[in-house]
Amino acid sequence: MLNEEKLKLMTGIAMFEKAEGKRLALVKRYYKGDYISRNLLKAFLGYTLCWVIGLAMAAACSIEDILSIVSLGDIWQYAVGYGMWYVAGLVVYLVIVCITCFRRYSYAARGMKVYTAKLRRLEKRYEFQNRTKERGKEVRKS
Repeated sequence: MLNEEKLKLMTGIAMFEKAEGKRLALVKRYYKGDYISRNLLKAFLGYTLCWVIGLAMAAACSIEDILSIVSLGDIWQYAVGYGMWYVAGLVVYLVIVCITCFRRYSYAARGMKVYTAKLRRLEKRYEFQNRTKERGKEVRKS
C-alpha cells in the first residue's frame, strides 16, 4: 500500500529539486570561497576584455586626435588617466560581483539545508515503516 504522507513528502522533494536544482548544484560542487573566487576571476577577465575592446574602438574612432599628440608626456598622462578609470571601475565591479555571489551562495546553502531536512524526514518515514514491518513479522512468528 502507498503511504499518503510519504507520497506527499516525495512529491514535495521532487518539486523542490526541480525549482531549486540549479541553485543547489553550486553548493554541492563548490565551497563558498571557491565559488566566489571563480566568479571574481571570470568577472575580472570579462571586464578586462570589454575594457580593451572599448578602448580599441575609441582609439579607432579618434585616431586623428591620437596621432596629433606628439609629446610622450601627453601620451603617458592619457595612459595613466585611462588606467585609473580602469582600476576604479574594476574595483567597483568586483565588489558588486563578490556581494552578488556571496548572496547567491548563502541562499543556495539555506535551500540545501531545507532539502536535507526533507530527505531526513523521508528517511525517518522509511525507517518507521521498516520497523513496523519487522514487528509484524515477529508477531506472526510467535
